[in-house]
Amino acid sequence: MIELSSKLEGTHYQLYKLEQLLKPLGYTIGGNWDYDHGYFDYKIDDEVGYQFLRVPFRAVDGQLDSRGATVEFGKPFLLGHKYQRGLDDYAATGDFSGTLNQFSEPVDPDSSIPDEYVEVGQELVKELEDVIFTN
Repeated sequence: MIELSSKLEGTHYQLYKLEQLLKPLGYTIGGNWDYDHGYFDYKIDDEVGYQFLRVPFRAVDGQLDSRGATVEFGKPFLLGHKYQRGLDDYAATGDFSGTLNQFSEPVDPDSSIPDEYVEVGQELVKELEDVIFTN
């Protein structure tokens, strides 16, 4: 994980408006959200693993699933996740969990971020600031 500085940190916006601005740019609300916090994720690459720009936010007025919720941005960061190719090392015949979890164990759930992606992440943060501050 590599944190990236941003002028967005600490600013407040309506979540609905942010979704309208960021989804067309390729951001999604990550699946790891709760009623009081969440993340906008931008997938940078998925070759041999995943490289994401993740922009955290927390609810400051209302819950994330309520109409008119206001959120505050946290510090954006780059997140890498390297997974193994092939079958899961821990899968076993007759293991019921294999029916539910079809994914391989991660090789490194917090893998290093190549320099090229750090530059891309910084450019994405700048683009994000431009879009949000001009709307």
